[in-house]
Amino acid sequence: MNSVAVAVDWEHPVDPRPGPRLEHVRTYVSSGGRDGHLWHGVPTLLLTTLDRTSGRAVRTPLIYGRDAGRLLVVAAGTGGPRHPSWYGNLVAHPAVRVQVGTAAFAAWARTAGPEERETYWEAMTALWPLFDDYREAARPRELPLVIIEG
Repeated sequence: MNSVAVAVDWEHPVDPRPGPRLEHVRTYVSSGGRDGHLWHGVPTLLLTTLDRTSGRAVRTPLIYGRDAGRLLVVAAGTGGPRHPSWYGNLVAHPAVRVQVGTAAFAAWARTAGPEERETYWEAMTALWPLFDDYREAARPRELPLVIIEG
């Protein structure tokens, strides 16, 4: 079977559907990251993944934490029964693009192992206490904690 490499257009990703998330992304991008980095007082990043079905770049705003140069995000999906699509995308294609404030860079994402997840969970719920509520609502689904390294 022949495979053809297709260049990913990381510069023109698909953004969220109309609504508050799209407005957040537009503010973040139009200001070059000077505005929008803090959302309700919580730090957010823009994660761009390669959509596993369409092959297009897709951008998602997410709350994040930091540890030793790594970025931490939770695939909460507000406690729904399924993992958010961005998580499935990065599992299939771990090469991602990230914007944190005014800095934008290529990175790799991976799911934290059980020990890492346990280590970082408290830090993430300190940033956004609703993660604990989402975890309860999602049961039996476990909310993956993702580590992003540049």
